[in-house]
Amino acid sequence: MKNALLIVFISFICCNNAIEEVPRKDYATQHQQALAYCRQKGFNDDYYFLVDLSVHSGKNRFFVYDFKKQRISNENLVTHGSCDVLEDNKDKWEKAKFSNANNSHCSAKGKYKIGKRDYSGWGIKVKYWLHGLEPTNSNAEQRVVVLHSWSAVANEEIFPDYAPLSWGCPAVSDDFMRTLDTKLQATDKPVLLWIIE
Repeated sequence: MKNALLIVFISFICCNNAIEEVPRKDYATQHQQALAYCRQKGFNDDYYFLVDLSVHSGKNRFFVYDFKKQRISNENLVTHGSCDVLEDNKDKWEKAKFSNANNSHCSAKGKYKIGKRDYSGWGIKVKYWLHGLEPTNSNAEQRVVVLHSWSAVANEEIFPDYAPLSWGCPAVSDDFMRTLDTKLQATDKPVLLWIIE
C-alpha cells in the first residue's frame, strides 16, 4: 500500500512539473533576419536584443542573442505598455496591446535602433533613446519610448505574477540594465532592438 501511494505521489509530481514546463519558443527565423538586417544596415553584428511580448510578463522575454555563439547570452523580464487610455483594455496585465499613437501608453512593435545614452529619472538613472525604424514604431522618440530600468521590475522570473506596466517603454530591472549598459557602452555601432509578439 505504501509503495502504491509513493508511485501515485511521484507520478503526480512528475505530471505537474511536465505541465508547468513550457518549451521555449524557437526564434531561429528572427535571429537569421536580425543578422541580415544588422549587416545590411551597418549595425552591430555581434549581438542584438529581442523582446517577445507574447510571453507572459512574469517570465523572461527580453533576450540578448549572441550572433557569433548562436545562443541567447542573457535574458530577463521586461515591461509592456499599459494602454490605459483604451477603455477596452481590461486584460492589459495579461496581453500587450500595440499602438504607435502619441499618449497611447501602449507598446509598439518593430525594429528599433538603440540611440544615445542619456539621463533617466528611473532606476539606475540611465536611458537609451529608441529610434523606431518601421511604421509601427515611428513615433518612439516623440512618445519618449526609451530603454531604461525601473526598481519595480524584478531581476528574476515571478510567474504567475505579472511585471508592472509601463507607458510603452521596455523597462527592465536595475541589475539587468547594468548588464545592457555595459554592452551598449562598449560598441561603436548601433544595436538592434526588435519587439515582436
